Amino acid sequence: MPSVKLSMEDMSLIASFEKITGAPAVDVVKDDEAERIIFVVPRKHLGRAIGKGGSNVRHASEVLGRHIDIVEIADTPEEFVKSALAPARVQKVEISEQKDGTKVASVTVKDEDRGIAIGKDGRNVARARILVRRHFDVENVVIA
Repeated sequence: MPSVKLSMEDMSLIASFEKITGAPAVDVVKDDEAERIIFVVPRKHLGRAIGKGGSNVRHASEVLGRHIDIVEIADTPEEFVKSALAPARVQKVEISEQKDGTKVASVTVKDEDRGIAIGKDGRNVARARILVRRHFDVENVVIA
């Protein structure tokens, strides 16, 4: 598992997020392409990070000036992909190694959740790709 390196800017974002939400964060990714900031929180802290009725995440978004995504960390790449694609109901995640040595996560979701898993303009699957590459060296996430 690759170790994630945080810049001073990343640590500052995490400190702001923690102060606003009261929830700890273990990682942050500024996704400039999608104009959002993705925070990764430890298990059992997702509810606190989001807040009642989404109040904490909304407030963080206002203060930081970007849309905020929050994903719960996981111990395995399969579970992390599921977490990153939530609220889509993921049925199965299979990690396979390609001939060139790269790893790809193939995801099966319920038909009615396919749009949720992909997200508007592919935002949700892109979030899963960014995070699973950063934490588990899995190069791609494909919705099967």
